[in-house]
Amino acid sequence: MLNIVIFGAPGSGKGTQSEKLAEKYGLQHISTGEMLREEIATGTGLGQLADSYMSKGALVPDAVVIEMLESLIAKQKDAKGFIFDGFPRTVPQGEALNRMLGRHGEKVMAVLSLEVEEEELVDRLLKRGEISGRADDNRQTIESRLKVYGRQTAPLKDFYQEQGVLKEIRGVGSIQEIFGAIAKEIDPLTTS
Repeated sequence: MLNIVIFGAPGSGKGTQSEKLAEKYGLQHISTGEMLREEIATGTGLGQLADSYMSKGALVPDAVVIEMLESLIAKQKDAKGFIFDGFPRTVPQGEALNRMLGRHGEKVMAVLSLEVEEEELVDRLLKRGEISGRADDNRQTIESRLKVYGRQTAPLKDFYQEQGVLKEIRGVGSIQEIFGAIAKEIDPLTTS
């Protein structure tokens, strides 16, 4: 299986590039946010457990998210692979993902880190806020989210660098140019 983790700061283009990856390589796109909402909507046991945290404004524990991911992977044994979007965000989550995939005889093949300068991210998110009307896309909130992302993700990049799977992708240019850079990293993995 071709298992890919994609991460980048808010506004880096993860969702857009994940869709293109899923389409080109036939992968299942797993957005943990969407997965949690779906489990809650269908009323599964895990969904009810997740809702008990989310309804109080608390984060869903890593163990619950990993259990949901494992359930999803077990249901899709014939999948060509998965794109993990929005998870992991911390080193303990990365370690948990590795252990869970290992139980299925799988591993993370590539970690795509979309690299975009902070001022570009701020500009993109401010524009998105103007278009969508999202209240959290204001300069103060954006800068706070970027700081949190930087603190959480720097150690995660080192974690994956040590495993030899980190691919830093310049996330500036046209959507197609960025995807071209991603494909140059992923294509060799599809032939091995």
